[in-house]
Amino acid sequence: MKKDLKKQMKEWRRHFHQNPETAFEEVKTAAFVADYLRGLGLDVHTGIGKTGVVANLKVGDGERVVGLRADMDAINMQETTGLPYASTVPNKMHACGHDGHTATLMGAATLLAEEKGFNGTVRFLFQPAEEPGKGAQAMVDDGLFERFPMDEIYGIHNASEIPEGTFHTRVGGIMASEDNFTIRIKGRGSHASAPHLSIDPLVTAAEIIMALQTIVSRNVSPIDQAVVSCTELYMDGVHNAIPSNVEILGDTRSNKEEIQALIEQRMQAICENICSANNADLDFLYTHEFAPTINWAEGVEKAVAVAKKVVGEENVNSNCDPWMGSEDFGIFLKHVPGCFLFLGAGKSEERSENTPLHNSKYDFNDDILMTGATFFRELIRHTLPQ
Repeated sequence: MKKDLKKQMKEWRRHFHQNPETAFEEVKTAAFVADYLRGLGLDVHTGIGKTGVVANLKVGDGERVVGLRADMDAINMQETTGLPYASTVPNKMHACGHDGHTATLMGAATLLAEEKGFNGTVRFLFQPAEEPGKGAQAMVDDGLFERFPMDEIYGIHNASEIPEGTFHTRVGGIMASEDNFTIRIKGRGSHASAPHLSIDPLVTAAEIIMALQTIVSRNVSPIDQAVVSCTELYMDGVHNAIPSNVEILGDTRSNKEEIQALIEQRMQAICENICSANNADLDFLYTHEFAPTINWAEGVEKAVAVAKKVVGEENVNSNCDPWMGSEDFGIFLKHVPGCFLFLGAGKSEERSENTPLHNSKYDFNDDILMTGATFFRELIRHTLPQ
């Protein structure tokens, strides 16, 4: 069966790859998943958080419940792989491997439905809209944990940066928050030859951009991780005119909620005071896109023990460096204990030779599908023993 399942998982994965659907549009993907899981005899619920799927498998009389999660959405990007199963949808592709994550969890459901070997309930969560960071919260807002209570939850993400078939995780912050900011500075424009008649918002913006870098260097402990990046600058001036308006856009990252709050507070204070000093008006907008993903110690302990069993102790890093990318699995971990892990997909020992995520030439490594499914199966047997 394993050989046939491995082939089937590969076929599923490539089907999803050919037919990508982006955030909250995963209608056909969700229907494909739901139809298959119903065929396995699972109790399937659709439309959770708009397009999410929750499927339940109960074995024995155990009362504990464990959730396993995969994300389903693709990215708004034109694929350039030239593969025979490349995306058939213009400007949409699976450039992050969610096609592989979905196929992996379907494989795990197959193994557990056919082999059993546990006592309790497994909830398989197929989540929409991870890429914009909205899907996990949408499922929670739709009553996920009230309708489908769980004692713990686990998820994995492929990582082309680390060697194929290895697992990396850690206790605490493993992936960063992502916050976005827009700083609008209103001054008074003038001819470039008469700057004394202006309230120069561009000079003000330059002061702000430089001062924002002191948040990480002078306000955040060097033990903690944080990033403040100004990424876009817009103005309404021309080459011989000082503008009246300047807009700064950017992105911040951190691994702790208290650092996330510190960055926002210091950023607003810096902007307000520099604008005040320059007689400019300020409109400051700061939005929280992703919560940090913070692993629970007990969840990591269980996941690491299982990972070592599946791939060998030498292939498990239980204290990896935090990653500054973001992942909305952190929303689930605010509600129940659990652990998020990276499953290595890198075929080459040289990291630069492995196509990174969110690249138009990226393709999921099908050789890790069974590794992920086996990990999930063994994790359930470990957390819900007979």
